[in-house]
Amino acid sequence: MEHALVIGASGGIGAAMVAELQARGVSVTALSRSVDGLDVTDEASVSAHLGALQGPYDLIFVATGALHGAGQPPEKTIKALDPAAMADQFAINCLGPAMVLKHALPLLPRQGRAVFAALSARVGSIGDNRLGGWISYRSAKAALNQVIHTAAIELARSHKGVICAALHPGTVATTFTENYAARHATVHPAQSAANLVQVMEALRPEDSGGFFDWQGTRVEW
Repeated sequence: MEHALVIGASGGIGAAMVAELQARGVSVTALSRSVDGLDVTDEASVSAHLGALQGPYDLIFVATGALHGAGQPPEKTIKALDPAAMADQFAINCLGPAMVLKHALPLLPRQGRAVFAALSARVGSIGDNRLGGWISYRSAKAALNQVIHTAAIELARSHKGVICAALHPGTVATTFTENYAARHATVHPAQSAANLVQVMEALRPEDSGGFFDWQGTRVEW
């Protein structure tokens, strides 16, 4: 791996990913909303920022995401479902990575191995859902998984060496999870980034379109 693009590079996992890749000698292009003004929910913003870059990249990693929508915390019951909050969740957790993938196609090699990966979450697994709640976040991540899986089928024809993957990083100790991590073992962002890099390096062409956790284990849909 020589050249990487990290989207959401100012967040906990995104910043750790930049540092991990640079420590491995990878040349990293880092983009974020707070530093560069990239708004992944605005296609014009995505098009302008990605259109100004020169590829190809061996890795494009999307670390954007949010648990809250329209100022609302994750729902504990369907009775709390709010349309604006749900739309916000879909915008940041599904639409954003989808727009990045759309406009990143010219930055990926037509031949040769490369990885496009986006942060998903195990709670986006329909088969693994035994607790309920968090309807908007779960649904948005499940939709993202479908985007990744579907895009992988297309890229297998147009970019034969590109592997698309949805990744579950575990519960990472960041501001993103600080209000919800009390019942879960957490991992430092630096360790999470190292784990995810190992997973991405081990992905094979037949893994494209899959959903994997931080250990490289396939997560059920």
